[in-house]
Amino acid sequence: MAVPFAVTTRRVAAALATAVLGMATAANATAAPGLSAAPRKPPAALYGSADPTYDGVWRQSTALLALHAAGVTPAREAVAWLAGQQCADGGFAAYRADTGKPCDAKTEDVNSTALAVQALTALGGHQDTVHRATGYLTSIRHADHGWGFQPKAPTDANSTAVVIGALAAAGAPDPRAVTALRAFQIDCDTKGAQAADRGAFAYQPAPSGALAANDKATADAAFALLGKGYLLTAPATDRAPKPFSCPGGHGDASAAADAASAYLTDKLTKGGGHLTAAQPGSDQRTPDYGTTADAVLALAAGGHLTAARTTYDWLAKNATSWAKGNPAALGSLVLAAGAVGSSPHDAHGTDLVRELTALGPRPAAATPSAAPEQASAKSGGVPVWWFVGAGLAAGAGIGWVLSFRNRKRR
Repeated sequence: MAVPFAVTTRRVAAALATAVLGMATAANATAAPGLSAAPRKPPAALYGSADPTYDGVWRQSTALLALHAAGVTPAREAVAWLAGQQCADGGFAAYRADTGKPCDAKTEDVNSTALAVQALTALGGHQDTVHRATGYLTSIRHADHGWGFQPKAPTDANSTAVVIGALAAAGAPDPRAVTALRAFQIDCDTKGAQAADRGAFAYQPAPSGALAANDKATADAAFALLGKGYLLTAPATDRAPKPFSCPGGHGDASAAADAASAYLTDKLTKGGGHLTAAQPGSDQRTPDYGTTADAVLALAAGGHLTAARTTYDWLAKNATSWAKGNPAALGSLVLAAGAVGSSPHDAHGTDLVRELTALGPRPAAATPSAAPEQASAKSGGVPVWWFVGAGLAAGAGIGWVLSFRNRKRR
């Protein structure tokens, strides 16, 4: 949760992308100075010990969603902390150190708001908070019915996808947003596109209007097209995804999601079971764990269980050391496990739920295998902005700027 994901993971990537590509917006420009802010000590109710300035709401939402998926009732103070981050207008910033101070509208972001909606809806009991957040999201929707990272930022596929999932979770699906999202897909009629890229999504169009395939955008869009968010259960059926058949019609949103999954399946197969991202400042590509976890969700959402399980199995074998100490990364693996019906308590010997619960306040209720070892709580780990960042930077066309994901770990 490519993701990833006051500057949040996605704002970091967006700010860097605009600097490189010359597509700066006022919102991104005002966010950039936050990169040099002094590290903040996270509150006790927040999962993880890394500076929460750029990802506090995102990582808390991911952790709470994951715990809910694993049958763990989070600590009341952890849920209250997330709800208490809401601004007066209903939106959420990446992190508010002092909730007694009014929000600066420029620090509010779509991704944090949308993922908070998904988490609080799943947990229940926060209808007013959710209602105000969805109202905020609909109030800042662009004329094309999509969303950018911030209210005035240009529409992008990732932000639009996470909002689609939020509105669907809250019982207010928006078909027009799905139509807006489909404008980012490379199809049979996309000029200059390679056949191998058909079905993929771009993060945003280039200034020329060209669409460049981006794995993170494709994974997020694939389950959003089906009206789904990050919280999934294993599908009851299993089938292979169908790519676009060209020339010909492009079908409905379900067909578009299938084509996206077909693209991802091809990339995963060629990558040995995982996706890759370029290392900063080089052409070397290494495993992109965060976007690979998102791909599991995409495949599971479309009913492609065999492909999803194969990909999750690779993550379970290879990604646990990457996720250790990082609540957003651990949460993304727990959510991926739930999406394919695997136990998050045994990812090839690693209890992902135990590791996640150890990074925050003791749960209100948990299965015995999920009980945290508080002695290891609040482990620092890799900051969530690093986990999301490269995938988002690649989505903006500069995958070499950051080594992905987080993000989010939305």
